Amino acid sequence: MTAQSTQTPVSPTLSMAQPICLRRPSLRVLCVRARLARSILAQVAKRVPVDVVMPDGSLLGGGTRRTDRPGLEVVRPTALFERLAHHPKIGIGEAYMAGDWKAADGTDLAELLMPFAERMTTAVPAGWLRMRGFVDRRIPSIQNNSLLGSRRNIEAHYDLSNDLFATFLDETMSYSSALFDEDQPLRTQSFEEAQLRKVHAILDMAKVGQDTRVLEIGTGWGTLALEAARRGATVTSVTLSKEQAALARQRVADAGFTDTVDIRIQDYREVEGVYDAVVSVEMIEAVGEEYWETYFRTIDERLAPGGVAAVQAILMSHERLVATKHSYGWIQKHIFPGGLIPSLQAMSETTDAATTLRMSAVEAFGADYAETLRRWRETFLARWPEVNALGFDETFRRKWEFYLAYCEAGFATGYLDVAQVRFEREGAAVAAS
Repeated sequence: MTAQSTQTPVSPTLSMAQPICLRRPSLRVLCVRARLARSILAQVAKRVPVDVVMPDGSLLGGGTRRTDRPGLEVVRPTALFERLAHHPKIGIGEAYMAGDWKAADGTDLAELLMPFAERMTTAVPAGWLRMRGFVDRRIPSIQNNSLLGSRRNIEAHYDLSNDLFATFLDETMSYSSALFDEDQPLRTQSFEEAQLRKVHAILDMAKVGQDTRVLEIGTGWGTLALEAARRGATVTSVTLSKEQAALARQRVADAGFTDTVDIRIQDYREVEGVYDAVVSVEMIEAVGEEYWETYFRTIDERLAPGGVAAVQAILMSHERLVATKHSYGWIQKHIFPGGLIPSLQAMSETTDAATTLRMSAVEAFGADYAETLRRWRETFLARWPEVNALGFDETFRRKWEFYLAYCEAGFATGYLDVAQVRFEREGAAVAAS
């Protein structure tokens, strides 16, 4: 089945940061920040097992190129250091988008980024870290997740084009981590089967079966709703993406489940009714910290007595969440506006304080997300001519290549994790434990 879009594909790329010293070359020799950025990167290069290769072949920080280490090739030093100096958390990704640096020949981009992810808190000398307040950017207020803001943020990513996503996702059109069989060789496993294993694992966690009334928060392209319907459940699934809703409805109709699956373009905060199970796969990352209480309170209010909620969430450590949650990063600007990855502790504290729900089970599988992202990136790059033909340009290609590799590195090193988390009412949760 062709995943037809309901709109003409576009290639949206927000304007990349252009520090004044890039716009006005006469100021470059005076730019103290750029000199500091070069000095900091040279110190980082000594702390991280990556060779930073300058255009003349020398290594930043000194030394000799080693074939057993990943190589970062600097293409345009001035532009790279300027971007890093003025927008450190945004500049590294934008410099890749602009072609200011690349992975050296023989180095995979994700493997290049992994040593940095492993040393996220130690790569930069502590003295320099204390200066981060001078360069960190606050999250723009336009990215808030109000009713209007959430719709705008979701559309910015998920309404790019169904045809785009169809080029690199598996046959289930699942845009979340697969769950691989730990008893089988990873690279030989079917991607589609691994995605369905993930879907059925979370449906099992939510105890979805015959006649279960299910609320799904975040439709995707309809696979979970369809699998729940095949179990005999009735499903109400809500999304803010017009593109996703259109294809999900088409898939539901093609499968003959229009009587039991209702796909709605609706904010989760506007849903009414009572359900036996609430399921949400990688939706909480788009909620925003200021609305976590609202999100879980909504789940609590929608659950029938004895009901179960199951949430698949990307996670970071609570320490990193506290340190970075107010800082504006490349992913928030260019990929997921309004996004914030929670921690397990934050989810538990929120539900304890604002709801009758209690966390009763956690099943983590972060390494599987690294493999999922590797497969997405491999397929995206292999099918780039098809993506390009849809109207997406080379800057978009580099942006998505960096996005997928950056995330893969995070999961491969354990900086990020993903888990399916069950929530039940307090009495049920105690009994389950």
